[in-house]
Amino acid sequence: MLRRTLIMRKRSACQNVWPIDQKSSVPPNGWNGWPEGKKFALVLTHDVDTAKGHARCEQLMNLEIRLGFRSSFNFVPERYTVSPELRSLLEANDFEVGVHGLRHDGNLFASREKFQSEAARINGYLKEWRAVGFRAPCMYHNLEWIAELDIEYDASTFDTDPFEPQPDGVGTIFPFLVPGGSNPRKYVELPYTLPQDFTLFIMMKETTNDIWKSKLDWVVSHGGMVLVNTHPDYMRFGDAKPGIEEYQAALYEDLLGYVQRQYAGQYWHALPKSVARFWIREKPW
Repeated sequence: MLRRTLIMRKRSACQNVWPIDQKSSVPPNGWNGWPEGKKFALVLTHDVDTAKGHARCEQLMNLEIRLGFRSSFNFVPERYTVSPELRSLLEANDFEVGVHGLRHDGNLFASREKFQSEAARINGYLKEWRAVGFRAPCMYHNLEWIAELDIEYDASTFDTDPFEPQPDGVGTIFPFLVPGGSNPRKYVELPYTLPQDFTLFIMMKETTNDIWKSKLDWVVSHGGMVLVNTHPDYMRFGDAKPGIEEYQAALYEDLLGYVQRQYAGQYWHALPKSVARFWIREKPW
């Protein structure tokens, strides 16, 4: 409730940079475009914060399969039991699995020593799950430290989101390469470019997905990457009335339908790992 009050006070003061920061539309120098000559990229991701969200993953997976989409699901390995059967089911249906921190306690970057200790365990889960992507809980980030993870991409940033605990946006609607620092291997950073569902529907109590659609239209008009981050934890499937911290999954389904209707044939729909590999191998800038 306190966070909601602060967000609503801050919202009017941030209207010039949220949900759209005009400066973030500039493409990389020498930009050559997306695969197959597509106008924009579409990337769907989900952070599974709790056991409740874990229990709803299959419903969300089936919704996307029915509409012809695929996405990544990021799990918190030491906050709840992550089912090997669920991970196998997702992979068998061409979805991606990623790691979402370690315990989701907001302390991953509290100190260098703590990060290095937890990074070793995160790397263990990355290897066990054959995952190549990471996203930090609460979007906390230190891109230099994250380079110590055995990843191909990170997704812990955003183009603009002044309502996050660490609100420093990266100012772009395109992926970008992060030097490895002491680690010789580089990785790709994939910022989310549509507001998070939690911000819109739980914190701001929006009753429509109009902000999603208008931001999507703007990203498309500049040929960027539409990267969506939602949480099954807050989605209410079926006709039952949403709880206090829930919203109708139909709002997300309608967004996907909007993309299909408005932009058929114009988007490159890819998993995060595919975007990262394209960025590294093809160097489209």
